Amino acid sequence: MGWEAGFVNLAAFSARLSRNERGVATIELSLMVGFLSLAMLNTVEIAKFYFQKMEVENATQMGAQAAWKTCDTTKLPATTNCSGLTTAITTAISSTSLGNAVTLQTGFPQEGYYCLNTSNTLVYASNVSSKPANCSATGQATLQPGDYIKIQTQYSYSPIFPGFTIGSLLPTSITSTSMMRLQ
Repeated sequence: MGWEAGFVNLAAFSARLSRNERGVATIELSLMVGFLSLAMLNTVEIAKFYFQKMEVENATQMGAQAAWKTCDTTKLPATTNCSGLTTAITTAISSTSLGNAVTLQTGFPQEGYYCLNTSNTLVYASNVSSKPANCSATGQATLQPGDYIKIQTQYSYSPIFPGFTIGSLLPTSITSTSMMRLQ
């Protein structure tokens, strides 16, 4: 008869427990805070990534503008006749909040002659060692080719909360390319 009384007490306790609603709000709140915290951490991660991407794009554009400012038309083609070109570009791309972490990609700057085709799309015409007389190769014989410089930079992104947020799914390398007409 002892085990039967224990079973009855357990059944009564179980029935009382199922009707007790104290603490439910605390459990719900803790679950919501957890989900909201995870959402907030993901928001911070994504905001950091896009801010740094914007900074890399800005640095790349500043590098192209530095090339244009440093190498006037008497020093063209710039990659062969402008001695301060690489220094000016490197200084410019390091001037954002990311500093020296933004680097000039190997093989850049690149310079060449470009023409517009009949669809008004910029098309590579030749390298700087042989300037074409006109843009006849692209169907625009009345146009003169323009001297353009291309800058490409790279930045290594590292997530704030790796493995915990979607930051691990974002690209670890941010690259940006900018072109500017020198003449």
